[in-house]
Amino acid sequence: MNPRTLLVSIFLSVTTVFAHALESADVIVYGATPGGFCAAIAAAREGASVILLEPTQHIGGLSTGGLSHCDSNQMARETLMGLFDEWHRRIVKDYTDRDLQAPYKATLKDTAKWTFEPHVALRVTMQMLKEAGVTVKTGRYMKFVTKDGPRITSLVTKDGTFQAKIFVDGTYEGDLMAAAGVDWTIGREGRAEFGETYAGKQYPKAKMNISGFDEKGGLLPLVTTRDAGPDQEGDKNIMTYSFRLCLTRDPAKMVPLPAPANYDPARFELARRAIKAGIKVGFDLYPLPGDKIDGNNSIHGQLSLGLVGSCNTWHSADETGRQKIWEEYKQYTLEFLHFLRTDPAVPAKVRDEYASLGLCKDEFAETAHFSPALYVRESRRMKGMYVLSQKDIIESPEKDDPIAISSFPIDSHDCQRVALKDGGVINEGTIFPVRIPGGNVGYAYHVPYRSVLPQAAQCTNLLVPIALSSTHVAMASLRIEGAWMVIGQGAGVAAALAAKQSIAVQDLPYPVLRQRLLAQGQVIALPVASQKAAAKDDKDIPMKPLPDRAK
Repeated sequence: MNPRTLLVSIFLSVTTVFAHALESADVIVYGATPGGFCAAIAAAREGASVILLEPTQHIGGLSTGGLSHCDSNQMARETLMGLFDEWHRRIVKDYTDRDLQAPYKATLKDTAKWTFEPHVALRVTMQMLKEAGVTVKTGRYMKFVTKDGPRITSLVTKDGTFQAKIFVDGTYEGDLMAAAGVDWTIGREGRAEFGETYAGKQYPKAKMNISGFDEKGGLLPLVTTRDAGPDQEGDKNIMTYSFRLCLTRDPAKMVPLPAPANYDPARFELARRAIKAGIKVGFDLYPLPGDKIDGNNSIHGQLSLGLVGSCNTWHSADETGRQKIWEEYKQYTLEFLHFLRTDPAVPAKVRDEYASLGLCKDEFAETAHFSPALYVRESRRMKGMYVLSQKDIIESPEKDDPIAISSFPIDSHDCQRVALKDGGVINEGTIFPVRIPGGNVGYAYHVPYRSVLPQAAQCTNLLVPIALSSTHVAMASLRIEGAWMVIGQGAGVAAALAAKQSIAVQDLPYPVLRQRLLAQGQVIALPVASQKAAAKDDKDIPMKPLPDRAK
């Protein structure tokens, strides 16, 4: 095809898409994750017209997709107010309005466990979006964006084209940011780049004294590499994804777990060797209301629900590619459950425990009762106006332009599983929760407005509250629904204000933003306990020495 013909073809394609359906609003949020739907609600409550676009059919991300054991019990809950607080109060009210026992006390900002059922979380989320006047559209997978200089002019999906004054990237993956030509990174930094002790390779888990090789010297299934790379250096690996399973043991509420197609017992030879060596294999189970259970990848476990190494290409995959990866994770999950329930290598008591589990018949009916949301713990990270790092969490938490406070511990799941040539297998990349000494919560720190802003030369009408500007270590703390909800609310308020004034997001006066954040109930004053912890000398910070990697 000659260049002229190619240009005509592209022009006709774009013209056809624009002619198909053109809608506009003051603010468009792409991605209905917790940060995305909170951004949409916050912008609408500031008087902006808002369209929330979701590429899949599922609204709410993990908050409505199976993560029902709220991780805010490890956070300074008194700083999680605004929409986060309202959402949780309304979840409790949903139960009490039906004459059911309140699952928790949302008004009590302690470290008690807060749990709920996915369908209740979805109902509350949809109610709040409707009441705010947000137009919600699902199945709007982005194809590309158009720009005029540094401004996004339209977001073109496979089902319609959308224009706005201000855009918010509410995706876990930073898809809109990347499409708009904003600089980003993925993977892990080396320790020297930002002076982070938790950067580079991490080996806090014990080496498993088993072989990771088959009889021909090849890697066993579920082992990702025989060379993790230099300890001090970063790489393109990210922490493992998994599903958060909503399960039950009540036969009256249960749908049997589907048997995996084409199950190959050889896939779990590593697990058999681990069990024989006395190593626990399985996943974490958290009780929920309604006689349900939230199943989660075990951060302390050696082999669990996380399919280590299979998420590294998720960010770059197209819609079809992501669906394929999603199916690979579902297949692994069903196979792992089948192994735990039936394999003779698994102790009988453990087999019986897992065999008693089934899916919930009143959850996720549209997806055969299996969670529609893959747990994307991290993906792209913007290279924005300010890069949050370990230092900002532990040593220098206070900023001049805060839009929210985050306080989840620095906490990373496995990134690699390494077969050592001289014997043994070791998981790499885990960061066990880094908390305030003597407490159960992480360090509280400001999330500055600059961290959700692209460089002005790259884009002037985009805010990025989830794939925000941070290192891998900082994202290991930011990557939690409670944090994304309050950061999303901050971004939504900013989006509405910038749209109203017709100015670049980088030019929004912070005092104006601060005033409206406080009016929406956002907390931006750091708790005293966190400030005292941050003021301690470095020698008092609980930095565990990194063990030498087994060779």
